[in-house]
Amino acid sequence: MTMFRTLLVANRGEIACRVFRTASAMGIRTVAVYSDPDAGSPHVRAADRAVALGGSTAAQTYLDAEKILDAARRTGADAIHPGYGFLSENAAFAQACADAGIVFVGPSPESIRDMGRKDRAKDIARAAGVPVLPDTHLTDGAHGIPYPLLVKAVAGGGGRGMRLVEREEDLADAVAAARREAGSSFGDEAVFVERYLASARHVEVQVFGDSHGGAVHLGERECSVQRRHQKVLEESPSPAVSPQLRAAMGETSVALVRKLGYVGAGTIEYLLDDTTDEFFFLEMNTRLQVEHPVTEEVTGLDLVRLQLRVAAGERLDMETIEPRGHAIEVRLYAEDPAREYLPTPGPLFAYDHPDRPGVRYDDGVVAPGEIPVFYDPMLAKVIAHAPTRVEAAAALAGALEATRLHGTVTNRDLLVAVLRDPDFLAGETHTDFLDRHPALLDPPPATPRAVHLAAAVAVTAARRRATDVVPPGFRLLPGSPLSTARWSGHEVAYRLSAWAGEATLDLDIDGVHHDLVLHDLGPDGVRVGYESVEYPCAVTVHPDGSVWVNDPAAQSGWLPEPRLPDPELSTDAAGPVAEVPGTVVAVHVQPGDTVTAGQKLVVLEAMKMEHPTVAAADATVEAVHVEVGQYVDAHTVLVTLAAE
Repeated sequence: MTMFRTLLVANRGEIACRVFRTASAMGIRTVAVYSDPDAGSPHVRAADRAVALGGSTAAQTYLDAEKILDAARRTGADAIHPGYGFLSENAAFAQACADAGIVFVGPSPESIRDMGRKDRAKDIARAAGVPVLPDTHLTDGAHGIPYPLLVKAVAGGGGRGMRLVEREEDLADAVAAARREAGSSFGDEAVFVERYLASARHVEVQVFGDSHGGAVHLGERECSVQRRHQKVLEESPSPAVSPQLRAAMGETSVALVRKLGYVGAGTIEYLLDDTTDEFFFLEMNTRLQVEHPVTEEVTGLDLVRLQLRVAAGERLDMETIEPRGHAIEVRLYAEDPAREYLPTPGPLFAYDHPDRPGVRYDDGVVAPGEIPVFYDPMLAKVIAHAPTRVEAAAALAGALEATRLHGTVTNRDLLVAVLRDPDFLAGETHTDFLDRHPALLDPPPATPRAVHLAAAVAVTAARRRATDVVPPGFRLLPGSPLSTARWSGHEVAYRLSAWAGEATLDLDIDGVHHDLVLHDLGPDGVRVGYESVEYPCAVTVHPDGSVWVNDPAAQSGWLPEPRLPDPELSTDAAGPVAEVPGTVVAVHVQPGDTVTAGQKLVVLEAMKMEHPTVAAADATVEAVHVEVGQYVDAHTVLVTLAAE
């Protein structure tokens, strides 16, 4: 067989970089495509060639099949790797590649169509003897399926177009929201409902098939720790799967692959009842998964290399591989878990991470840079491999703590808290894990906040003094008055007494007094002594005035604030504003309507998630300032309300 000469990756971010890495090692020339916001992205720099698609949104760029194919023709690409998301499970695109004489690195259009609609996929699974959950298409109700139930888009994946419904009266709104999200993400608004298992495990099996009838499974991954039905943490092997259960799930999965005549990488997803070892087919993803690195780590295989070999017509010629050690992956997102996972697009001032044995970073961002609002909020995948599950969790938590990420709020502290949680370490991971552990969404800092704020205050004061004409060895007299300021919403008063090599800091935070000792105070850091413990703190001041503090166990960002509010952020409008920049996808009210507290008014879409705004109190709608399809910046007034 002849391997490809030039490979175009019809994707962005970390997966594009990941595919380029393997293709280059195989001697294959690589081509990147990119949108306007991605012009300076790492995946563009990582490729041998790059083609600008123009536009900003996914629909204008990475979902535009004709633009992708034109880029392939212009660069002489004889194969296209779709990554995941975007066009990876688009049967029409796979067919268009074939029609153009370009190899689509994935399954046939027929397999994508069969498995691309979840209802059709479940019918095929039933016919193959695979157990499935009861479901029905929606016409006027759930048709006997007990609550809670799950509304699901028939197309796509990634948790989009999916809504959990606890009560019958919420079904209509959930269906409307799921249809809207499915239409936006997959171009297909069809949905169905199925029985919902409140406490099960999400376990999936990695499979491969070749064009010679070969099929193999590479073990399972558990992906039960989820938010909004989207995976946050994945691991292999599952702590709940025995060798006997692994064999049974693997044999079932391979049987489905053979029935389909499937070629390429795929993942068959199941819900597992770990009290009975019953498992139920959910869907088959006809592509490489975000979490494929954990399988690579425990098998020693390069799954992208395997994809390319199979796509070139080679035989698999391999047996099932038993897992070696344990691997865990976390998804580092630009989002705030404490605010219902609100996306946090914006500037990225600093991003770097330690080089540690057994820890792997698959990332698609670079600093300084910008986290765009148009795409998924994932910044990087961080993977650890170790002999045992507990060791892998500890190594991964330590690597995350040592990662510098300045400029926006991320879910890093949540991930570290999960990895160190006793229930997680005991293997008690079900799909409701985060619901049962709400304290993990906003964990207490590993380093006292007073320490980091003291470091921020002291270093910025030292930087100011460095520009003043002050004799060396200066000292402020004990009776010096306290300076006052606001830092990130906190009222702060402090007195810094300093002399050569040493300093003390009297610090009041919101009326609470703290005494601290400062060692090696300089313009870039300080060792803070607090309650008989010393904390080495690195301090960075960025162009926007924000001050970021890192120590070996924690990170925090602080912003000196004016004592009076910023008039540009003030508004007289008695109505909700956009918390994040995004696109208006629904407007539920019009002028003159009477609304009640909690009623949904406007829905925005940002970073592939919907964000409803609601009325804070009973009111009358005086004006609606936005319309469907309109892009709005953060703090834009959406609706003006008059209180009842």
